[in-house]
Amino acid sequence: MSPADVYEERAARVPGAVLWTRTVTAGAAGAAPVLPDGCMDLIWSEGRLFVAGPDTRAHATDPDGARRYAGIRFAPGTAPGYLGVPAHELRDTRAELTDVWASAEARRLTERIDASADPAAALEALAVRLAHDAGPPDPLLAHVVRALGAGRTVTETAEATGLNPRRLHRRSLTAFGYGPKTLARVLRLQRALALARAGVPFASTAARAGYTDQAHLARDVRDLTGETLGRLLA
Repeated sequence: MSPADVYEERAARVPGAVLWTRTVTAGAAGAAPVLPDGCMDLIWSEGRLFVAGPDTRAHATDPDGARRYAGIRFAPGTAPGYLGVPAHELRDTRAELTDVWASAEARRLTERIDASADPAAALEALAVRLAHDAGPPDPLLAHVVRALGAGRTVTETAEATGLNPRRLHRRSLTAFGYGPKTLARVLRLQRALALARAGVPFASTAARAGYTDQAHLARDVRDLTGETLGRLLA
């Protein structure tokens, strides 16, 4: 059998979240880097349970040898409420759950998922319980994501939410891991990638995603991902 890296995802039973699995066999080519998207993930991987914090730059994901992964990618701003930790404390990190929660509880959950016949389903069940215990996310945070994701400015977003810019910044650090300006850049990057992957020419992608011009798009993509847009698409 030739080396393989198989990735699948579907909507999770937690509102707005995505359940994903990845199976890598030894010798498989390195996967594409994980790009900033405003989200946080709870990830299981053969004896480990860890949290992928909100990224401000691309994160390499090249495992050693054969490995299975299952993850829950939470909607932007929701994971801190479920996990009980401010997002900015986990920014650009991959933190073991034993460092986030009480070690005994984290180890017990890891062992339970390890022993499950379907680790992805067991991880999803854990996420459902966390979401139930935490209660519904603050709807204001979803409004911030929608506004910035639609290309509204930070000032416009603050006015629409009834928060002054300083308070919006504090709320954003806790919920998203960084301020609203950085979140806006990350969401704009994701808009641009979606357009470019759909075959929209780069100049049109820049205009429709909210960049000043194609050169601005190119600079921002390289700054956030370390790659050119063409390389990312390839």
